[in-house]
Amino acid sequence: MLKPLSDRVVIKMLENEETTKSGIILAPNATEKPQIAEVVEVGQGREVDGKLEKMLVKKGDKVVVNKYAGTEVKYEGVDYIIVKQDDILAIAE
Repeated sequence: MLKPLSDRVVIKMLENEETTKSGIILAPNATEKPQIAEVVEVGQGREVDGKLEKMLVKKGDKVVVNKYAGTEVKYEGVDYIIVKQDDILAIAE
């Protein structure tokens, strides 16, 4: 498994199949890039003025991420994105 460093977070984008009003199912690649992701792993936090800054997300959280944030990585055949905690805009509850 990928273990992020500092204030970085490994996320996996959630594929959401969309259906039009007339019932046509749109493939994920026919729609705009989704912004909801699941947190897979979380770094330990970054050090600021000698103190460890708390991470606000945890493994399993569903989050809204900045649209073009992060670095895409393929690991063991699975696509992940590594983002900084600052690129996470909200936790979806």
